[in-house]
Amino acid sequence: TAADYLNDTLGFGLSNTTYVTGALLVVLLAFQFRARRYVPAVYWATIVVISVFGTLITDNLTDAHGVALTTSTTVFTVILALVFASWFASERTLSIHSIVTTRREAFYWLTILFTFALGTAAGDLVAEKAALGYTVSVLIFAGVIALITVAHLVFRLNAVLAFWLAYIMTRPLGASIGDLMSQTKHDGGLGLGTTGTSFIFLAVILTLVVFLSITKRDVIEARRGEPTDTVDRSEERRVGK
Repeated sequence: TAADYLNDTLGFGLSNTTYVTGALLVVLLAFQFRARRYVPAVYWATIVVISVFGTLITDNLTDAHGVALTTSTTVFTVILALVFASWFASERTLSIHSIVTTRREAFYWLTILFTFALGTAAGDLVAEKAALGYTVSVLIFAGVIALITVAHLVFRLNAVLAFWLAYIMTRPLGASIGDLMSQTKHDGGLGLGTTGTSFIFLAVILTLVVFLSITKRDVIEARRGEPTDTVDRSEERRVGK
């Protein structure tokens, strides 16, 4: 919704929106990689901007170059699989709790980027190309996440695999929810528009980040009471995992 807000509502245009968010993402990633510890404001600002930029990758392919959603969904799925394969071949683990080096963090952010690109393509493919509508699309992706949760809790699906499967599914789920809220009632949405929807999401994100900053519920050491004076723990705090 933020991508649509900048592109359409504010009239930046697709190319200018891509350039601006791309430049901002580079700056935020520079701060994130240089940080010696987990800084909620920097980490989540990077997440927000990389989500917009990932969406714009798909929008550029679809709107500017006429690439079919079936093609982009397939391509991003393959790319994401290759990133995971390269990450595992290099580090022998995909656990977010093991992200204690710059290289692992690079794999992490590359993964995040393509999950957003894939999520946008998959969400639009199900809701629009397959003509199932935004509500059905939300229910489908939420249902898949529920099944993954059951598979992990009941059937002991590997925790790392379950995490990434669910994480990937949150992307098309979020895209579908955003479209459901922002699109006109004629198109099957709630008619809140990109402005209203973007600010609602932003308010929720800010509230949660403030909550996490105060409670430190998302910091492993704070939850487990583990020591923080070792080199590895220092690195772990740096990337927020």
